Amino acid sequence: MTDLPAGQRLQKVLAHAGVGSRRVCEDLIADGRVTVNDEVAELGRRVDPESDVVRVDGVIAHIDPTRRTVVLNKPVGVISTAQDTHGRQTVVDLVDVAERLYPVGRLDADTEGLILLTNDGALAHRLTHPSHGVEKEYLASVDGNPSRLAVRSLRDGIELDDGMTAPAKVSSPSPGLLRITIHEGRNRQVRRMCDAIGHPVTRLVRVRIGSFTDRQLAPGEWRDLDPAELDQLERSATPDR
Repeated sequence: MTDLPAGQRLQKVLAHAGVGSRRVCEDLIADGRVTVNDEVAELGRRVDPESDVVRVDGVIAHIDPTRRTVVLNKPVGVISTAQDTHGRQTVVDLVDVAERLYPVGRLDADTEGLILLTNDGALAHRLTHPSHGVEKEYLASVDGNPSRLAVRSLRDGIELDDGMTAPAKVSSPSPGLLRITIHEGRNRQVRRMCDAIGHPVTRLVRVRIGSFTDRQLAPGEWRDLDPAELDQLERSATPDR
């Protein structure tokens, strides 16, 4: 007797994910609107919900119901770890979910803004590993008003104690305010870059991660990312270089 291929039938998995009834999911597959790992799927295809990437009309269908990703607008003073040995409030304390989530990367305690928490290890790796080049955009209020030369030096790269930074996208939308976009993940990098040009940061807010931004989320508030947002976020991570 021949063993069946591993995994679950695609139409059953899609139905369980809430895409539609099994009959509707079969029609979607037959119409060529479903892909598995970027290949057009056929009826009878089996998938592994934990490893295969399934899209319907180009949008990721989150077929593993145990995976969850939320975004939090981190306030000042909150620690970007799952737990803190000193009893300080953490980002996990602010997100009331049943799943065990972990922060994707870190914001230092004095930095505000968007941070993702997830139990999807593959997504976390794609968003944090430098080889994927995922941009993080910050608004930095600084002492003084940086000159054009100082801004240019940030764009070209700054020598820090752990080496030269990669070129950054930098603009000065108003006096004493810098918009800085980097794709590295060094400790307190934006603050150290501004220190290096003689304009220390007085307030730092992360406003974008990859393609994702949310201007409506108040400090301390969080929400789940919807499938379209997750799809755009994953697409913003380039392949390994």
